[in-house]
Amino acid sequence: MTTSGVRVRIAPSPTGEPHVGTAYIALFNYLFAKKNGGEFILRIEDTDATRSTAEFEEKVLDALKWTGLKWSEGPDVGGPYGPYRQSERKDIYRPFVEQLVRDGHAFRCFCTPERLEMMRDAQRAKGMAPKYDGLCLHLSAEEVTERMEAGEPSVVRMKIPTEGSCKFHDGVYGDVEIPWDSVDMQVLLKADGMPTYHMANVVDDHLMKITHVARGEEWLASVPKHILLYQYLGLEPPKFMHLSLMRNADKSKLSKRKNPTSISYYSALGYLPEALMNFLGLFFIQIAEGEELLAMDQLAEKFDPENLSKAGAIFDVQKLDWLNGRWIREKLTPEDFLSRIFDWASENDRLTEGLKLAQSRISKLGELPPLAGFLLANDVGLTPASFAGLKTSPAETLEIINTVQFDLEKIVEWNVATIEEELRAISDRLGKKLRVVTPPLFVAVSGSQRSLPLFDSMALLGRSVVRQRLKVASQVLTSMVGSGS
Repeated sequence: MTTSGVRVRIAPSPTGEPHVGTAYIALFNYLFAKKNGGEFILRIEDTDATRSTAEFEEKVLDALKWTGLKWSEGPDVGGPYGPYRQSERKDIYRPFVEQLVRDGHAFRCFCTPERLEMMRDAQRAKGMAPKYDGLCLHLSAEEVTERMEAGEPSVVRMKIPTEGSCKFHDGVYGDVEIPWDSVDMQVLLKADGMPTYHMANVVDDHLMKITHVARGEEWLASVPKHILLYQYLGLEPPKFMHLSLMRNADKSKLSKRKNPTSISYYSALGYLPEALMNFLGLFFIQIAEGEELLAMDQLAEKFDPENLSKAGAIFDVQKLDWLNGRWIREKLTPEDFLSRIFDWASENDRLTEGLKLAQSRISKLGELPPLAGFLLANDVGLTPASFAGLKTSPAETLEIINTVQFDLEKIVEWNVATIEEELRAISDRLGKKLRVVTPPLFVAVSGSQRSLPLFDSMALLGRSVVRQRLKVASQVLTSMVGSGS
């Protein structure tokens, strides 16, 4: 691989809590740039206007800064190839799309969402993979102009060869061949004038002079579309590397439904960023036993992109705990240790705001730990006995916890007001008074029936910690209902 002028990027979408998988891909790109004396760039891919938010973008930036990664160009630091938010680059993409249409490589499609859904349902019913059937492919230029002048909504789709296959070399998978008949006629420009991920991705990587694209293996099937777009536009594609997805110990895909996946969850529980990066970095290097404890510079030194595993990176929490413990004991001075504790407890103002909430609820300071300790605890120790004093039955309590667990994911901005609003709406949907819904939640998030104000506590704990505590509560209650407790 070339080592001159290397430019790599991480391009997260601000549509949810930043995932440890983002840190994993970002670390690979960072180490690749460091190893090759290149540049590591951050780009925000927010073309999904309905799901992208400023709050999530801030969380992405904060989470990646927490990991210790530094980028030389990005939305927060600027650079010669900005802007680094796709939503601010909207006008840049249109000439490329128009060129594709003009050269006959793309076409206007007027199919309605309803028609497309019926088409996909019919294809699925026949056991076929759903993809566009080409209805608008052969519309005449006159008809296209007429329909557009009439104000009919349309998108732009790319044309795909009807025969043969796309052959390319991947830095991890080697030589890959994907038949063109398995590739969809991808939408490139949406009806609102925003490009899709695929179009924006190709144009941005070209204009930002990206030399190597390293991303998760789930994007491997998209490479033919990207290579075709580079060819259609007469551009040189970058080198591709598709990294194996991180998986649970049972080899299933790492997902928040099974295990906590948010970077914010691991920072809230008191993992050191150096330990998390050390843990993730071990997937990219070959070491002997006893050499596991490595700082970022040491990871870069041992980094070997030529020998990457396709087997899948197992996210082993026990190994992460072991590494984190070693970092705390072996790498921190007593002064560093105390400083880290205060920084961690102050994250999201948990400690200071939690103590203020406790002031009106105690008669002596020694009552603080049992009352507010849950804000800093890894686990609140839920057992069937925790729920025993509630007025609701275990089955009713389980229904409340499960409903809340699912519905809280709808909250876009996580704060006291939005949490209260959603819980009041949930109470209405369940046909219960709010005072019936909140006690089970008090127990789930704090481990106690007497605690700090619920909405404030949930806001201070953060979405990812609340999600995990509700999941644990659901498991305890499910066992109670199953055993008839």
